[in-house]
Amino acid sequence: MYLQFYGLKEKPFGATPDPRFLYLAPSHREALAQLVYGVQEKKGFLVLTGEVGTGKTTLLHALLGRFDASTAVAFVFNSTLGVDGILEYALEDFGIPAAGQTRAQRLVALNGFLVERRRTGQNTVLIIDEAQNLDDGALEQIRLLSNFETATDKLLQILLVGQPELRERLTVPQLRQLKQRLALRCQILPLSEEETGGYIRARLRIAGARDSGIFESEAVARIAKYAGGIPRIINSVCDHSLLIGYADQCRRIDEDVVEEAIRYLEEGHASGKVVITVLPDA
Repeated sequence: MYLQFYGLKEKPFGATPDPRFLYLAPSHREALAQLVYGVQEKKGFLVLTGEVGTGKTTLLHALLGRFDASTAVAFVFNSTLGVDGILEYALEDFGIPAAGQTRAQRLVALNGFLVERRRTGQNTVLIIDEAQNLDDGALEQIRLLSNFETATDKLLQILLVGQPELRERLTVPQLRQLKQRLALRCQILPLSEEETGGYIRARLRIAGARDSGIFESEAVARIAKYAGGIPRIINSVCDHSLLIGYADQCRRIDEDVVEEAIRYLEEGHASGKVVITVLPDA
């Protein structure tokens, strides 16, 4: 609706984790570098944590883009499947046929797959998102998957991704063996006010804006304060602000427009000339 008005080729603040729009703030850049290093050097167990909406999934999609064809990846999005469900999902994602019906048969099939890939110099990665939902028993069973190894290499690189509760969970005595296996622990932090401004300008530029200063400095400051540095909230406020700005024919988004967008997000209705209809995700 507002794309042509603001000279945009696509929506700059979409809800999907498009890695093209990844803004590498210092903590994001460091986390991505550590994860690439951990996988390439076959470190075994890796952990990535961050608050809800800080861009973990977008970072993961960017990570996948760093891998070449020699790296096979199973990406488990649903951590509530249980250990057997996660194992079955991973085998399917790896393309391992006829793995068997029991856990033992599936583990044997996975081991054969990993050994063959190691023989040909290839790497294998298992990513489990929302890992804070796994109970202690499931985490322990996943730890046992790291026993697939040679004298020199881990055959399976396991990346656990979750909210800060995951980091806290990994400190409990029951999971001390898993904690000892962790080779790298990465954390994504919320954006500062300065980083929020850079984030907004970067996404506008990637979306094709000839003028990346559509949001005035006072508007950026208000967005940063309201969003608390969480990219998902920043996206929502910015998207609504552009829609309101378009309805009011404002070429620049000022603090008043942002305040109206925040009122809509908080109260479910917008004042002024614009009525916003939010459609469900496809």
